[in-house]
Amino acid sequence: MRLKMAASQAVEEMRGRVVLGEFGVRNVHTTDFPGNYSGYDDAWDQDRFEKNFRVDVVHMDENSLEFDMVGIDAAIANAFRRILLAEVPTMAVEKVLVYNNTSIVQDEILAHRLGLIPIHADPRLFEYRNQGDEEGTEIDTLQFRLQVRCTRNPHAAKDSSDPNELYVNHKVYTRHMTWIPLGNQADLFPEGTIRPVHDDILIAQLRPGQEIDLLMHCVKGIGKDHAKFSPVATASYRLLPDITLLEPVEGDAAEELSRCFSPGVIEVQEVQGRKVARVANPRLDTFSREIFRHEKLKKVVRLARVRDHYIFSVESTGVLPPDVLVSEAIKVLMGKCRRFLDELDAVQMD
Repeated sequence: MRLKMAASQAVEEMRGRVVLGEFGVRNVHTTDFPGNYSGYDDAWDQDRFEKNFRVDVVHMDENSLEFDMVGIDAAIANAFRRILLAEVPTMAVEKVLVYNNTSIVQDEILAHRLGLIPIHADPRLFEYRNQGDEEGTEIDTLQFRLQVRCTRNPHAAKDSSDPNELYVNHKVYTRHMTWIPLGNQADLFPEGTIRPVHDDILIAQLRPGQEIDLLMHCVKGIGKDHAKFSPVATASYRLLPDITLLEPVEGDAAEELSRCFSPGVIEVQEVQGRKVARVANPRLDTFSREIFRHEKLKKVVRLARVRDHYIFSVESTGVLPPDVLVSEAIKVLMGKCRRFLDELDAVQMD
């Protein structure tokens, strides 16, 4: 009976946990496919999936979002991450028409820097520019002008050596970029809605007599074509940590145990005059595996991760709110699924 229970527990651990050991990681591969385990029905069932699947928003602010996605496979989680990085469209500088550039920054480098500036514009309101179109229109292009000339400050102190006091316009920032509406864009977009996300990004530095005068065309694109179109600064996920104490840890060992983990993971309580360790919030742990450096403690803790519980972190560049980016990524994934089903139907008809 004990042997049967131990075997059952081992199977449950293999199916549901990725275990971190001192010298390796166990149960990395997904094994819950039909017929692999006796007594388990792992065939796909939509009702069971809908019952177990959930999304919990943990934290959201203007530019970042943390949420839990529970009940999915690693392949789906990773597809979702990659779509956020490379297939949600944004607007970015694609063409730079340089009229005058006497700064020390070469035209090509300057154009590259301008391309990486995030533009605050909703890409859902624009179309993709047709390949080969030289001149954009109001439905597929945004136009910005950058015209800055550096001069000496006539009111600067004679003994001053501070460039901020000596020169006027010696630093070119994104706040100097001026949006030039095309067609009826001025009627469609209120003033201040089309702009760089941040107005304090340094583009170049000038000295008296130097000038930058150029025109920029912003188009709609995706990160798969160029990283400048990626809407996120980062999009990542990790599995939910699962930390189990295999036996009571008391006294000085409890204090030492708490120092082996990130702050807040292990809590030391006073129970009947003795210090006792307990797992307070395993979610906070980064799994440094510091515990394995302590011979007396490494055998009393099991480190694992929940296989189907993904903690997503999405940080927007500011182009769109993070919750909008997530919803757009879901739409892209749904579109891929529909195209795949349509191709399957077409093959069956042939």
